[in-house]
Amino acid sequence: MSATESTPKPKPYAVPGVSMRDLLAAGAAARAVSTPPRVPDVPVRRPEAA
Repeated sequence: MSATESTPKPKPYAVPGVSMRDLLAAGAAARAVSTPPRVPDVPVRRPEAA
């Protein structure tokens, strides 16, 4: 057996006691507070019909 075959593969990291729903909600909240507000669009002026 080679050295690469005997080394265990790392398991995915999981936080015990925290649901995926809570993790997704925390990410969405962080994104919402870290995104600056959008500048309102400038209205387009169109030539008025004569």
